[in-house]
Amino acid sequence: MRPVFLLCLAAGLLPVCSSSQDLSALRSALTFHAPFEEGLDASFSRGEKTAYVKKGKETVPAALNEEVKIAQGEGKFGHALWFPKKGVTRPLYKGAEVLNYNAQSWSTSVSVWLRLDPDKDLEPGYCDPVQIVGDDGKKGFIFLEWSKDETPRFFRYAMRPLVEIWNPTNVLWDEIPADKRPMVQLDRTQVPFSREAWTHVVFTVENVNDKTRAPAGRLYMNGELKGSIENWDLTFGWDSTQVALVLGAAYVGYLDDLAVFNRALTAAEVKQLGALKTGVRELYPAQE
Repeated sequence: MRPVFLLCLAAGLLPVCSSSQDLSALRSALTFHAPFEEGLDASFSRGEKTAYVKKGKETVPAALNEEVKIAQGEGKFGHALWFPKKGVTRPLYKGAEVLNYNAQSWSTSVSVWLRLDPDKDLEPGYCDPVQIVGDDGKKGFIFLEWSKDETPRFFRYAMRPLVEIWNPTNVLWDEIPADKRPMVQLDRTQVPFSREAWTHVVFTVENVNDKTRAPAGRLYMNGELKGSIENWDLTFGWDSTQVALVLGAAYVGYLDDLAVFNRALTAAEVKQLGALKTGVRELYPAQE
């Protein structure tokens, strides 16, 4: 490392070189990135890049339409994905290499930028800007969510494992006391969403299905840890070939710079990620 340091010092590039070295851990963990500069497909992926939508029991390549658009120049970095109204088009990304789900020990992190005023822009009902789904919602379901009836709305990060664990008596989700649900819940005073500014949201999944380490989920917003899901049996039963990342379930607003990592990011790494000047593109391996 000494020769590299001296070269950087001589060229006056020491801050740049140091930054590049500091990002190596994030770079090696990146599995997927969709910047929404040209369309719905990812520009980097360890697996598939294609965005799909469900059509019956099948998935077909997704296409932009009146419910899902690219908003020119409206992004955190360049353009943005825009859901102008509540619709049924929900782009999804699949493939084992994207989310790395497995039945032994699963960890991942999802990063996204959101811009909206939830109380003015969202239509009635639940809204999930990002979900991780499998072959059966009773076998597991992970989502970011705005509540459906409250004004102002609550914002939540939830990890629902096998239904017999979190809901053995088959009670409706909104009828279970908040402190009895596997989720982080924030009220309007705790979240910085607005039409004028972008909010960076990162959620982690840690040690799901692991019988030797404690599982958890953590929610970060603009680099700050907002809450954790702990002391739960987070056993999922998904078919690994059916796991997908889904966007825009009843969402109305802007979304940008979606990224996935193959482990739970640390608090320091979440701050690094949010501070990238031009977004996740800075993490692409040199050969890509």
